[in-house]
Amino acid sequence: MIIKKKDTWFKMLFEWKGSVLPQLLPRLVLLLLFSFAVVYFKPYLIQYNLHINPAIFTLFGIALAIFLGFRNSVSYDRFWEGRKLWGALLNDTRSLARQSITLINDNTYEAKRDNFLNLLIAFVYSLKHQLRETDSAHDMTRLLPKELAEQLKEVQFKPIIILRELGLWVKNAKSEDKIDSITQLAFEENLNKLSDIVGGCERIASTPIPYTYSVLLHRTVYIYCFLLSFGFVETMGWITPFIIVFIAYTFVALEAIADELENPFGLQPNDLALDAMSQMIENTLLELNNKKVTPIKNSNDYCIS
Repeated sequence: MIIKKKDTWFKMLFEWKGSVLPQLLPRLVLLLLFSFAVVYFKPYLIQYNLHINPAIFTLFGIALAIFLGFRNSVSYDRFWEGRKLWGALLNDTRSLARQSITLINDNTYEAKRDNFLNLLIAFVYSLKHQLRETDSAHDMTRLLPKELAEQLKEVQFKPIIILRELGLWVKNAKSEDKIDSITQLAFEENLNKLSDIVGGCERIASTPIPYTYSVLLHRTVYIYCFLLSFGFVETMGWITPFIIVFIAYTFVALEAIADELENPFGLQPNDLALDAMSQMIENTLLELNNKKVTPIKNSNDYCIS
């Protein structure tokens, strides 16, 4: 995720990092060349009446802009919901860590408490890896007992198995009379919240915007942009290609941004910074337990400049 201070209005005109322009540039160049070809053959187009009334593009452009606005709103809602879920994950893991530290007044329970906190941290990393479909072996090995880490290698839904282990830890604490029934209920309430967060993230990741809707909008945008040249070639002449590319950049960029935000858990520049969030949650839980924390490093999905 790109996080940086905004430059002056003039510098932002030439901003490259974090913009969708690099991935759109080949398409815009192709459209520019096509527009030049249309202008070059202008006499033949007029002769055979192949130009189009610009008024049609005005009306159709307004409708297309409305549909693109709706598409971007839907994608941003998914992005923002994902961010709220990970914000709730931070709050709920902090609550569970605090409960394990303050509600069990037994110095002999320190090792087991450390195990509980490591389970919480492993839960966060396993959720990140599940959403991104990446290998979690390294994080599971460093945070969990060897036997459990080996068991998780064959598991598809690792966060849920770790959640089960967290529940068993609470159950054992109750059976050892370290907590009472009311305290156990408080633990269970927060564990249920973690389960809700996993379900919410899985819903976003596994339910994309209907593909047929995306295809329809994608085709419409590009057909509209390529037909624009035939509408303005008669009135604007050789300036037509530059005007067309500018208009196309607006429409195509909006579609590209919507596609990028549709899955907020990916590795694209504007997706959620799950690496940094996971490390921040790990650090705050360690700090609650008076453990040494590590500085949050810039990662591929979290760039500060």
